[in-house]
Amino acid sequence: MILIVDSGSTKSDWIAVDSNGNRLLEKIRTKGLNPAILPEKKLKKIIKKNEDLKANSEQVTHIFFYGAGCGTEKPKALLSGVLEEIFINATVEVNEDTMAAVYATINSINEAAVVCILGTGSNCSYYDGEIEHKRVKSLGYSIMDDASGNYYGRQLIRDYYFNHMPENVKIAFETKFNVEDDYIKYNLYKQPNPNAYLASFAEFMFLHKDSDYIIQLIKKGIRLFATNMIMQYKDELATAPVHFAGSIAFFAKKEIQEVAEEMGFRTGNFERRPIDGLVAFHTNNLKN
Repeated sequence: MILIVDSGSTKSDWIAVDSNGNRLLEKIRTKGLNPAILPEKKLKKIIKKNEDLKANSEQVTHIFFYGAGCGTEKPKALLSGVLEEIFINATVEVNEDTMAAVYATINSINEAAVVCILGTGSNCSYYDGEIEHKRVKSLGYSIMDDASGNYYGRQLIRDYYFNHMPENVKIAFETKFNVEDDYIKYNLYKQPNPNAYLASFAEFMFLHKDSDYIIQLIKKGIRLFATNMIMQYKDELATAPVHFAGSIAFFAKKEIQEVAEEMGFRTGNFERRPIDGLVAFHTNNLKN
């Protein structure tokens, strides 16, 4: 049994397949496994809580894990150790989530492209057809992650409290969410995964895209992301398309395309969930 995992900070999708790519179990979903945020004990608890993973742990021979927070050695080693302890017969490979986005969006294994993730967090890299290149190291949700779910959640809360929302949007926002200050501060400063909490507000934007305020909010975040991340690869953009993965990118496709036209880069594929492309990629490689 081969487990292929695509994990953000909010959720993790697990697909179990055999060496021919045949599904062995229904898709498994757990909470996000971000080793840069969660301690070892919490990571283990999330995995062991799932009955399917627990029941099949000894049958797993390979784990290909792609996740947020796996871009530096210490958290990557932490998660590898957790997976090896639980899945005792498995060869474990842990990579940053940007490589999942690469494999899920490129049209062929040798295609060069700039690949972006816009989900709970955000990131961007250049894949030259063989190797992934990064010109910016992500410092996480508190000071980076432009145009991500947690970025937009933060902006929405700020605009609500600073009275920058149009009145009709403000009423809809406070109807949908608990906006009491103590409740928000409790979730931001006392609970785990504050980035995922912030990202939970982002869906609101896509339910209210009839508002010019919302459209401008979306575009402002995309312009920031493009300026700070995509334009790091200005030379490569002359020939390479820009692919996008993640739910924010998927639902903001129109606004991304409009910003791309403004800023002079060419968009390519939009993939909401990278997991399906990863299954094909890894089963093909196991055969070769």
